[in-house]
Amino acid sequence: MAWTWRFEKSDGTEVTPAVEPDEFTTQGDAESWIGEYWRPLLEGGADQVVLFEDATKIYGPMPLNAES
Repeated sequence: MAWTWRFEKSDGTEVTPAVEPDEFTTQGDAESWIGEYWRPLLEGGADQVVLFEDATKIYGPMPLNAES
């Protein structure tokens, strides 16, 4: 299983992330990574993220800006 993030503008349009992640082997690893890199991702143009396990959407969109 692979855990991946989709990076989006607030309207749901996919964007290329400012920091390119690998695929993660656990949900915890994916969430730890987003916790570490959310600020440069937000500054790079991503407004929200969606977490997937393989092709299955787990949750999101989750705003990167706490004020959203």
